[in-house]
Amino acid sequence: MEMTNLMKRFLTGVVLIFGIWLSVIWSCYSFFTLVVLINIIGLREFYRLFESASPMITYGMIVSLVLLFSFIIAELNYFDWEILLINIPSVFILFLIALYSRSEKVISGLAFTFMGILYVSIPLVFLLLTAFNPFWKGVYVPTVILGLFIIVWSNDTGAFIFGKILGSNHLFARISPNKTWEGSFGGAICSLLAAFVSSLFFTILSLSDWMIISLIVIVTGTYGDLIKSMMKRSVNVKDSGSILPGHGGILDRFDSLMGSVPFVFCYLILFFE
Repeated sequence: MEMTNLMKRFLTGVVLIFGIWLSVIWSCYSFFTLVVLINIIGLREFYRLFESASPMITYGMIVSLVLLFSFIIAELNYFDWEILLINIPSVFILFLIALYSRSEKVISGLAFTFMGILYVSIPLVFLLLTAFNPFWKGVYVPTVILGLFIIVWSNDTGAFIFGKILGSNHLFARISPNKTWEGSFGGAICSLLAAFVSSLFFTILSLSDWMIISLIVIVTGTYGDLIKSMMKRSVNVKDSGSILPGHGGILDRFDSLMGSVPFVFCYLILFFE
């Protein structure tokens, strides 16, 4: 049974990696499509996790897509940055809808609607920004996104393998009993190795830049994973979804990326020359 699950996990991982690699490399439009799909599925999973709070699923999805597409349009230079101001009435309309709602859980529904956007959509905006500007002068740079994915995957995979083989000391037993210090150290080693390899092939960033990005992923990616585990534990579910056999849902697979990419962007915007 365990071997079957591991085989499912491996095969799903291979397909997922190939799909993401192709989407990132093919063009900026395929990358945008990937980001939008992650947002739609991930946000849907989030709202299902907290359906008891009555989130405004349809309207939350619309606001999140307006947010993403406004950044996409701005990055493609179809409009000036002023297009981002469309998010102000978009959010305001959501409040108006809540105002006229007769739901008994209108406040919790509104809160969890925005929480989903904050947890899923905002990190994806930072992913879009990392791929484009301002450090790349508005040019789509897929190699940086690929390097980031490789580092995140290496951290997650290393933590899983080392945790399975050597794990005995819990990292945060109250939140995630399967995560261990041994797994975290193994993930960190794999992440740093991936950063070194990335520096050899993706030379737009230096070795030191890739190493710092790796350290950011090790810390914030791990916390991103733990925060997602905290959310699932609060509603007593094992996986956020079932779309990825052996892995669970989109949130289960991209939690480390969502936790780390805003900090990676901050590092690049502050220190990349």
